[in-house]
Amino acid sequence: MTQKPRGTLPRSRAVRKKVSDYTQNMHLRFECQRGCTKCCDTRGFVYITESDLAKMALWVGLSCNAFEKKYVVRYKHLLRLRKPRGKQCHFLMNGGCQVHEVKPVQCRLYPFWPELVEQRKNWEAERKVCPGIGKGEFIQIGVACETAAEMRTAYPAIYEND
Repeated sequence: MTQKPRGTLPRSRAVRKKVSDYTQNMHLRFECQRGCTKCCDTRGFVYITESDLAKMALWVGLSCNAFEKKYVVRYKHLLRLRKPRGKQCHFLMNGGCQVHEVKPVQCRLYPFWPELVEQRKNWEAERKVCPGIGKGEFIQIGVACETAAEMRTAYPAIYEND
């Protein structure tokens, strides 16, 4: 029995289909740009997992209940951070993320979200927002799609109809 090389993930049928639809030879480039917070200051919501909530609460020194009451909106199958008046995120201050070390899955995986990596036109459109897209090392589309699959796992309520 042969073993897979360390660091590779088994590809689901859905990921293999997305990869072949996009083309196996396609590569993306991305490198987060020091000091840039454009992805944090974009219109929309920051969704979090239960694990994100616990990590962030501990990081800011609050109980999970206190953190949730102050910073989180809970729906039946989804959690998201509250938006403060006049800005996108409570934790974006002084040009940086105050919870960077424990940032939510959504933030950690950006720009490798399914809706961006699985459709070239969306990736190209996001390039206008994110100065890191098109820079840095080449990333194989298969690796990008596997990373994007983490979003589907973390937020099934958002991606259930994909």
